[in-house]
Amino acid sequence: MALISYFCPDIRRFLMSKKLSSVAAAAMIMVAVGTARSASAQEQTAQLRRSYDFDQALELCTSLLQDAGEQERQALEDEQVLCQNALSMMGYCSHPTVIARHNFSLQDFFLYYPLPQDSWRAVPNMLDSLSTEPLVTGMYLPADAGRIYYSAADAQGIRNIYTSELKDSLWSAPRLINEQITSASDEIYPMLSPDGKSLYFASKGLYGMGGYDLYVSKWDEAAGDWGIPVNMGFPYSSPYDDFLYINTDDGRYTLFASNRDCPADSVTVYVLEYEVLPVRSGVSDAEELRKLCALEPQSGKGTENSNISSVTNPIQEDENSALYRDKMTAVRQKRDSLTALGAELDRLRSRLPDADEQAAEQIKAEILAGEARMPLMIRQLNAATAELQKIELDFLLKGIFIDPDALQTEADKEVAGVTEAYLFSKTRLGAEPHLLIQESEPAFDYSFRITEKGQFAQEQTLPDGLVYQIQLCSVSRQLTEDDLLGVSPVYERISGGHFIYSAGLFRSYAEALGQLNAVKKAGWRNATITAWRDSAQLGVQAARELEAQAVKLYKIRIWPADGQTISELSLSAIRQQTDGDIIRTLEGAAIIYEIGPLDDLQKCQEIRASLAATGEDNVQIKETGVRLPE
Repeated sequence: MALISYFCPDIRRFLMSKKLSSVAAAAMIMVAVGTARSASAQEQTAQLRRSYDFDQALELCTSLLQDAGEQERQALEDEQVLCQNALSMMGYCSHPTVIARHNFSLQDFFLYYPLPQDSWRAVPNMLDSLSTEPLVTGMYLPADAGRIYYSAADAQGIRNIYTSELKDSLWSAPRLINEQITSASDEIYPMLSPDGKSLYFASKGLYGMGGYDLYVSKWDEAAGDWGIPVNMGFPYSSPYDDFLYINTDDGRYTLFASNRDCPADSVTVYVLEYEVLPVRSGVSDAEELRKLCALEPQSGKGTENSNISSVTNPIQEDENSALYRDKMTAVRQKRDSLTALGAELDRLRSRLPDADEQAAEQIKAEILAGEARMPLMIRQLNAATAELQKIELDFLLKGIFIDPDALQTEADKEVAGVTEAYLFSKTRLGAEPHLLIQESEPAFDYSFRITEKGQFAQEQTLPDGLVYQIQLCSVSRQLTEDDLLGVSPVYERISGGHFIYSAGLFRSYAEALGQLNAVKKAGWRNATITAWRDSAQLGVQAARELEAQAVKLYKIRIWPADGQTISELSLSAIRQQTDGDIIRTLEGAAIIYEIGPLDDLQKCQEIRASLAATGEDNVQIKETGVRLPE
């Protein structure tokens, strides 16, 4: 107790006034010793919360709030909310049957889920350029999906859930799911149920108990939208990070991942029996809740921490049977790959009669490429089969008997699992996605203007890069649109207890300066210019020096003569001069191709001249921004 008295007087007073469980007291001692005087009050209570001692954590919060400063008070009040949420959810706990669990590396744990090959893509990629969350190491994008749901970071680095729909060969502009599923913090790993009527995801910004919790939102047919997300409660959610929940297509299993009981670079994947009608009941004891959330596999249902088998293998595994099974699996995989290629070629051939001339040429090219791969695949299959036959012969000569049917059953478990147990099988990581995405048109007008009534900016985050604004005022009360004196768009931020209001987004100091007098004449007499880079404020003089060193960026826009595609001749002319991306977008009903960004205006003019020589007359060079020095 002397050690606690020295390090944490707040905890010492609390321990003297309360009878705590040994687990709770131990948790406090660990916090006291480990964090010493520098430990925040939030860390002290969070340790209790992560030990599922929510009552004790709540009482400690109340005690510490008596002497807390402003910053500590906010943290303690946040902890109070998490503990109160957890206590409420203790009345509605599920009691699933645990089949198996296993620790996997955080980098590729999702590949051990029973989902289609090549359906996981690495991040960052074209949909998620900011990999700001260490738990997010993959994105689920199945190749045959007509609509996708994915998590990506916005301009502030906060991860939201977006959706996009495939229309012909063009994906619609990504949009947020809805207001109810978008919180002020992160949402990750959205996954649709097999019937498409439930959306599962993890969030640390919605009603929860700390870290990422698991949520489900049901599709509302009448409203044509996703409903209010519901926390899935204990033991799926916990005070730790819980994410990537799925129900398997065959209706037998539920899987999710958590870092509640594993090393920092790993996650545990839990396999549970799917509950058709889950029965929820209350848990009042912290020890009982800890046991429930440990999700120990039941005796006879499976064993933990095995990526080979979650039950005792009915076949006595030895060096011979392992070798034979590995070779047999290799033969099967090569045979399946060859069968899949044949099916794909048949599908492509069936599309030929209905394809237009250009599409037919593309299909024929794909067929030729597939047919070119087939001889090599056949040779590889024959070689693997011969190797398997040689092993069989060697076994016979040595008097070793292997039952192929029994081994095949064991191998099949790695794909489908069995009634009594579950086996994890690793799938392939798919290629980086390359999607043609329609460019979104903002519904809100972000151009600076002074009209009869001002407006607040619909999106309050500042764009990346160098931006100037005109600061209107810093006041103690929140303004309404009637107070803006006709200025739009206006951005609000809070600093030091004051509301600070700024107008416009100007990419150059000259643009901001050109509007400053108009703002003053509108009634904001003390207006000044401020500067920002990547949402961080910097001095105006430093910004002007950066601006002077900036390199202008350009984009080439092409409207095809036939309203649909660029000719092969034009594509060849482009590729001879630049390897920049060519993006197909829609503007109204018009199809537009864009090249860039490019930082050489002369090169852009040369490309435009080459395109004109190939017959592409509708070409425009557009300035799109600047590249700032590091």
